[in-house]
Amino acid sequence: MAKDNMKFNSRDYSLKKSSPVGRVICTILLIFWSLVNLYPLFWMVTLSLKDNLQINVTNKFGLPKGWPSQWHWENYTHSELGLLTRVPVFFKNSIIITVLAIGIALVAAMMASYTLTRFQWKASGAFNKMFLLGITVPVQVSLVPLLVTTSQLGLTGTRISLIIPYAAFSLSMAILISNGFMDNIPKELDEAAYIDGCSRYGVFFRIILPLMKPAVSTIGIYSFLQCWNELIIATTLVTKEEMKTLPIGIRNLVGTNKIDYGMIGAAITVATIPMVIVYVLMSKRIQESFIAGAVKG
Repeated sequence: MAKDNMKFNSRDYSLKKSSPVGRVICTILLIFWSLVNLYPLFWMVTLSLKDNLQINVTNKFGLPKGWPSQWHWENYTHSELGLLTRVPVFFKNSIIITVLAIGIALVAAMMASYTLTRFQWKASGAFNKMFLLGITVPVQVSLVPLLVTTSQLGLTGTRISLIIPYAAFSLSMAILISNGFMDNIPKELDEAAYIDGCSRYGVFFRIILPLMKPAVSTIGIYSFLQCWNELIIATTLVTKEEMKTLPIGIRNLVGTNKIDYGMIGAAITVATIPMVIVYVLMSKRIQESFIAGAVKG
């Protein structure tokens, strides 16, 4: 029953029931809003296919001049960009760090939310507030303590020095999202499972987790975007070339005397592709999570 309530049905939010004028206005507004959101992607891709003269002077916002064969595809094969040498290393580091950080944040958030929302104990409210307080802590405040701690532990310059902070900074929002979803799951399901002989772990893995798929998708995408694009912590803690992530690699393309914007655009386009793919594949889950999290009971 709870799972059916969390199911997203696009027909329930159709414009067919509204008046013709309302449908036209809504359609125009949606098209306009779609173009506003899609234009940065269009601008990014076209930026990667121009030279500095077009970008700075003659053609800032339009398509690259000439036929596609005349576009500046060499921006993707520039030796300084290292699409086949350096970028794969940055990609690998970003993927490993992001996946492990998301995994740790998901496991910790689900277990914490299960304890905070399903069990009655005196300090649950205080612990919940303490976890959520982490949302208000800026990354910049933690840079010096992180650097000192990782240096003392001998972890500076390693992937683990990024995985743990990324998971920690994703945890507060993950718990907030998980709490909202877990509160919507009737506790009668837990009681029925206990009667059938399930342990607390059985209830968690067999009852709660299958109903938390929309929350898992939401947390995963949020954490993915946060970890994939993070720059400040990575710049502070990682100095070795073989351990750098994509944001650091892109930042290093900015020269002291000359900036090749087309090459930087190519690097940003390559780095953005995984985020677009993840969103397209999980967009339906995101819609389900919005509906499920908005309804109580």
